[in-house]
Amino acid sequence: MNSRFPFFLTFTIFFSFATVGQAEKVKRNIPYAEPAHERHVLDIYTPEKSTEKSLPVVFWIHGGGWQTGDKSSVQIKPRVFTERGFVFVSTNYRLLPDVEMGVLTRDVAKSLGWVHKNIAEYGGDPKRIFVMGHSAGAQLAALLCTDDRYLEAEGVPFDVLRGCVPVDGDTFDLPAIIMTAEFRQTVHGLPLPKFGHRVKFGNDPKKHIDFSAVTHVAKGKGIPPFLILHVAGHPNTAAQARRLGMVLKDSEIPTTVYGARETTHNKLNNDLGLPDDPATKLLFDFVDKWRKK
Repeated sequence: MNSRFPFFLTFTIFFSFATVGQAEKVKRNIPYAEPAHERHVLDIYTPEKSTEKSLPVVFWIHGGGWQTGDKSSVQIKPRVFTERGFVFVSTNYRLLPDVEMGVLTRDVAKSLGWVHKNIAEYGGDPKRIFVMGHSAGAQLAALLCTDDRYLEAEGVPFDVLRGCVPVDGDTFDLPAIIMTAEFRQTVHGLPLPKFGHRVKFGNDPKKHIDFSAVTHVAKGKGIPPFLILHVAGHPNTAAQARRLGMVLKDSEIPTTVYGARETTHNKLNNDLGLPDDPATKLLFDFVDKWRKK
């Protein structure tokens, strides 16, 4: 643990709210576990002038290949969501290779459990939570919203989840992406990656199946509606998005799959919230529809 961790917790307590732009306030580095690792922290953004006390919540999971990344990588999302009357939460979690994938996933579930239990103190509605994430965060978001064991362990029922928005993930069906990537390397005579998806997720076919969101989709579980955003021109994320979308639709879960054109993996995420961005329009239509249900 970072020796400075107690200091920045003290800093958070005494300087709890800071104004970000003109639209939202943020309280940073709130610990969600006890005892808290230095990455067991989240940020909460709230509307600057809202008088409402029960706003819907966006829970954001950053990407970075499960090895890097930070909760501060949110671009303009906090501003545009708080302007639309949401509380926005961005979480950190421990990373590979310091912990294995199951521990990492349970960190995110624990963070969401903390939000469910405590977000009312920040003006959020614990019964209206949207789970979203980019890249590795997309895999984590989709898994938490389909495999109910993680959230059940934290006291979070599926019926508080109003929607799930995975953004350009390529690991909703791990056996498929592992096979695809390794076949591509093999037929071109190239070496297999030393720390690719096979190893990251435990180098065990049973684990690969269990960490795949498609494995856990079933009718009648209370799985929330999905909006799956992906880069139209990327073969891996496009195929994985369609695969997850097909499984969800077959289980009669409201699902939209959208392939964004003339964009990239990072640009799709960075542009969310921009005026005239097609993926943003779909995103806002999605949350506005399901926030009222």
